[in-house]
Amino acid sequence: MSQRNLTLLTDFYELTMMQGYFREQQANETVIFDAFYRVNPCGNGYAICAGLEQVIEYIENLHFDKEDIDYLRSTGMFDEDFLDYLSSFRFSGDIYAIPEGSVVFPREPLIKVVAPIMEAQLVETAILNIINHQSLIATKTARVVYAAQGDGIMEFGLRRAQGPDAGIYGARAAMIAGCIGTSNVLAGQMFDVPVKGTHAHSWIMSFPDELTAFRAYAKLYPSACVLLVDTYDTLKSGVPNAIKVFTEMREAGIPLTFYGIRLDSGDLAYLSKEAKKMLDAAGFSDAVISASNDLDEYLIDSLKMQGAAINSWGVGTNMITSKDCPSFGGVYKLAAVKDKDSGEFIPKIKLSENAEKITNPGNKTIYRIYQKDTGKIIADLICLTEERYDAKNSLLLFDPVETWKKTHLAPNSYTLREMMVPVFKEGKCIYHSPKVMDIQAYCKDELNTLWDESRRLINPHEVHVDLSHKLWHMKNQLLDSYHYGE
Repeated sequence: MSQRNLTLLTDFYELTMMQGYFREQQANETVIFDAFYRVNPCGNGYAICAGLEQVIEYIENLHFDKEDIDYLRSTGMFDEDFLDYLSSFRFSGDIYAIPEGSVVFPREPLIKVVAPIMEAQLVETAILNIINHQSLIATKTARVVYAAQGDGIMEFGLRRAQGPDAGIYGARAAMIAGCIGTSNVLAGQMFDVPVKGTHAHSWIMSFPDELTAFRAYAKLYPSACVLLVDTYDTLKSGVPNAIKVFTEMREAGIPLTFYGIRLDSGDLAYLSKEAKKMLDAAGFSDAVISASNDLDEYLIDSLKMQGAAINSWGVGTNMITSKDCPSFGGVYKLAAVKDKDSGEFIPKIKLSENAEKITNPGNKTIYRIYQKDTGKIIADLICLTEERYDAKNSLLLFDPVETWKKTHLAPNSYTLREMMVPVFKEGKCIYHSPKVMDIQAYCKDELNTLWDESRRLINPHEVHVDLSHKLWHMKNQLLDSYHYGE
């Protein structure tokens, strides 16, 4: 699929601020912006970051076409010398990011942009648009997959997604978080992921009767014969006719490699258990029983508790839209400005009467701390880039707000991993994005580093995100240096 020029996919004030920096001789002032989020979506205990590959594509293709310049001129807001600058614009900065598929937590930078302020300002909107959307759908999907307890989840939300892009990139994010396939054929082509599907009620209704429709489908797709059994009467017609077709296939020597039924309405717990009894009695105990019908993680969890005989799930609307939590809440905040004389980064902080909106200043990175014997996450530590840690030494962690809450880690009782990796250096991409199915495998390993208590659907245990003592001290010095009302 050819790349689109998304340069004007930005908020208008990014461009007016750019012209202001240009006019005030701030164009080459190097700054650091952090993209992060404040609260886990869906009441979850973590999030899954996704969308980095699309951010890379956006940055690499960032340029103003003649048509873009002409349009901006037509607004009457921009001077010719600034438009002339835009005509040769290219991103020249550095970008660091947490790899896609990683488990992430509130307040830690998912992406860090180090660039001239005009460039760093321009890319804000698109970065947030891309990361917010895919991280939201990946996180929602991880919840659905967890609720299914190892059963396959197929994503088929395209027709209910908020537009083509949401359907395509939502499917990508869902695959990263653990779906076994998508109904979205274009997503399958673009990202080399499995596409799956059965048939609609209209297939059944277009034939003289249900049995004829089933036989025709089985003849076409004998190695992937999953029949939709609820068009007329699930237990009196659909399941018996499916069993008749499976019996005919078996008697004809056709291998039943992948076959079964799909339920799309009614009491899924009751119908699946009754259908299972019928299939088992007919000798088809390995038949797949798939279900759909406005499923989400809570309904799947409830059906599992009720003993539903379902082992494959099709999830659409509630997952592709993250219906109960439709936004991720990522923000993009200035963290530091480089001093022209010393070359050092001067930390910047955003204040707020809401404590959760006060930002973490400075040039930062993130260390993930694992329990050595289990490989499970103990905490994340946000620190300044010049700080170094060694698991051979003891480590004191403390809550950055309730500082009396402390955890002391003994030497060699933990391991460390720096989470952020370089993606762009001086405008050139130095990072290779893995294939989606490779990201999925990595994401599965990442999820396994969480304690079960942090993965539960309701009231999960909070994974602590702490500040290093040096960063905490810097932040509090900045807070103390501001005097309200003066």
